[in-house]
Amino acid sequence: MRAFVIGNVAIDEIMSVPAMPEAGASIFGRQQSTDLGGKGANQAIVLSRAGLNTTLIAAVGSDLRAAMIRQSLSLEPINTCLIECADKASDVSMIFTTPDGENAIVTTTDCAASIRPEHVLISLQTAKPGDLAVLQGNLSDDATAAILHQAKRLGMITVFNPSPLRPGFASLWPLIDIAFLNQGEAEKLTGQSGETAARSLRDAGVGSVIVTLGGHGALLVDHNGIATIPAVSSAVVDTTGAGDTFMAVVLASSRLRHGMPDGLALHHAAKAASLTVSRRGTRSAFPSQAELAAILAK
Repeated sequence: MRAFVIGNVAIDEIMSVPAMPEAGASIFGRQQSTDLGGKGANQAIVLSRAGLNTTLIAAVGSDLRAAMIRQSLSLEPINTCLIECADKASDVSMIFTTPDGENAIVTTTDCAASIRPEHVLISLQTAKPGDLAVLQGNLSDDATAAILHQAKRLGMITVFNPSPLRPGFASLWPLIDIAFLNQGEAEKLTGQSGETAARSLRDAGVGSVIVTLGGHGALLVDHNGIATIPAVSSAVVDTTGAGDTFMAVVLASSRLRHGMPDGLALHHAAKAASLTVSRRGTRSAFPSQAELAAILAK
């Protein structure tokens, strides 16, 4: 059983600020850290640390950031298929964090948007029915749709995290077996909130919908009905990467048990995310292999 994560990889430049800047304002900040990031890389790293055979398919430039990306990924238990875009700079994310642990992220997608279906379909030739195809909102609309169509033809389980939001996502819902969204994304996509938003996406064709609710936990809506789990109490230091941790652990927990997302998977994921938010950074904040093994054993 394998996971193929098709998405972005970036260098995260993390800035600590007293409050989010308003339009036209200049504020002081402090560079907190430089770390490996990008939603595709984040999810792939946590999936692999959780024990699922994982391949990351992503694009990088031919610059210093690309060398940093390759070095960081080489330290993870992950298979990589990095597509080099010689004429582009590797993607970078500017992350602003406030004292309460909340963040705002600005990401470049020059490399991610350059990924073409033909780059990915070669790597998917080894995929088998039941393997995961995991995508986010960083690829072009055409590439995302083509990859999802091919994954469905191969009998893969398609997973979609529609972030950053793009206008064309509505046409993709019938191709999605599992969707992960935060509360704000669910509201923007459906005009509704919570359980109602999740049911709306189910009606649009998604098999299982997981909506994260921050400090209020998360909910799962699927053919069995609705399951809710509370958040695990933690001293919040930095929420960067918490959603990616949650998503990856839900997938790992359920697939390692040869099932689909369920209440136990969400419970495991909440525990893992509570570790991520208690630490600073992106990759450096993710639970270790030993920590994830302990969580999944319970």
